[in-house]
Amino acid sequence: MIDSASLLAVLPELTLTAGGLILMLVAAFGGDNSARLVNWLAVLVLIGAGLALPCSLAHGPDAFDGLMRADAFSAFAKGLIYVAAAAAILLAPRFFSVGGRPRPEYPVLILFAAIGMGMMVSAGDLLTLYVGLEMNSLASYVLASFMRQDERSSEAGLKYFVLGSLASGILLYGSALLYGFTGTTAFDGIAVAMGDGVSKGELFGLVFLLSGLAFKISAVPFHMWTPDVYEGAPTPVTAFFGSAPKVAAIGLTVRVAIEALGPAGLDWQQIVIFVALASILFGAVAAIGQTNIKRLMAYSSINNVGFALVGLAAGTPAGAAATMSYMAIYVVMTIGGFACILQMRDADGKPIEAIASLAGLSQSRKGLAAALAIFMFSMAGIPPLFGFWAKFLVFDAAVASGLTALAAFGIAMSVIGAFYYLKIIKTMYFDEPTISFEAKGGAVENVILTACAVVILLGYLLNPVLDQASAAAAASLF
Repeated sequence: MIDSASLLAVLPELTLTAGGLILMLVAAFGGDNSARLVNWLAVLVLIGAGLALPCSLAHGPDAFDGLMRADAFSAFAKGLIYVAAAAAILLAPRFFSVGGRPRPEYPVLILFAAIGMGMMVSAGDLLTLYVGLEMNSLASYVLASFMRQDERSSEAGLKYFVLGSLASGILLYGSALLYGFTGTTAFDGIAVAMGDGVSKGELFGLVFLLSGLAFKISAVPFHMWTPDVYEGAPTPVTAFFGSAPKVAAIGLTVRVAIEALGPAGLDWQQIVIFVALASILFGAVAAIGQTNIKRLMAYSSINNVGFALVGLAAGTPAGAAATMSYMAIYVVMTIGGFACILQMRDADGKPIEAIASLAGLSQSRKGLAAALAIFMFSMAGIPPLFGFWAKFLVFDAAVASGLTALAAFGIAMSVIGAFYYLKIIKTMYFDEPTISFEAKGGAVENVILTACAVVILLGYLLNPVLDQASAAAAASLF
């Protein structure tokens, strides 16, 4: 049933839809010359969607007879998604201006992807879950292959499309099994059906559903697309893939596990523990031999997804809160890291991705080297940077729920993972310079990476706000 309360609950999505359609017309009539205007208007639309979040919470959590949820959890996740999407839009113009002109379609695609991600974290039904996920995926396939003249970008888009379609099929099959054996697609109904015990059919549906979601969060063993897509996609798109869709997919996984599969906790907990262990181990080891910094960031994202899942494996409100806090901090580190990578340019302004090219950066670009070092140290979990707090929260939640061995394994793998982050810092500060980087970075990139670096350095001042927000988000699920 569609009523005013339901429409108010999806006000952020309606704002993004209206803004996206209007900007698509502006882009169509204005051509490439409207790219700058469309970029800034898209950011304003995302701000408007963010301002609409409190209004969406005004009339209770359920909308459209339970198809959508407008609760503290969805609002927390959407806030992160909109911030990451706005950063991806602002970082793009300077990159696309090299060898061509910025395209106005880019921010429009980001807006449509944000609508899908909003539906994902607000889903209260398997149908809403699938529609939101596919809306995000369709926009993402185009974004990955956005530079049509670049073979790597076209290859990345094709690989992402083929493997993404396979994952969607797996997820849809799992949803069909759950519907067949529980008689409903609503999360609440599935939880009630599983409360009487998990049948073999429901267990198979659970496994297939979580397998499809594991692909979307690029967790092992469904990670195979991540390095190639991260390397081939345009760098601003890679920054987007590494932040907003990760939050949406992790948020969706947490909601499905807690709300729909809650009574089957012992079953899905084993799967999540295995996926977390495998992702942490593979991400830590596979990144060591990488020479391309975007591929290294891909393996780093796999590693970080594993750490985030440690919180979910706990299956407690504290664990869910720790996972969402981890994602909030991870988004800041990822956006800041890619803002630094976007400034890796030669004297002609062409992007450079080789890690070896960072040699001697501390001599030619002291500020850029310092900012990149902050983000690498934070991703490694070195105190007192904010990244340490993210890992501490998920490990603390795991220990509190009796998963001490999982936490100990994660801590040990953090030491191995620190090696490749420290290798970048060693290259910047101790190796002899090889090539000269562009003398000055873009103003927008500098503002974004400076803001992210300040948050990572002084993030502990935000702990009361972050802890309260993540705790409220987790509490709305239980």
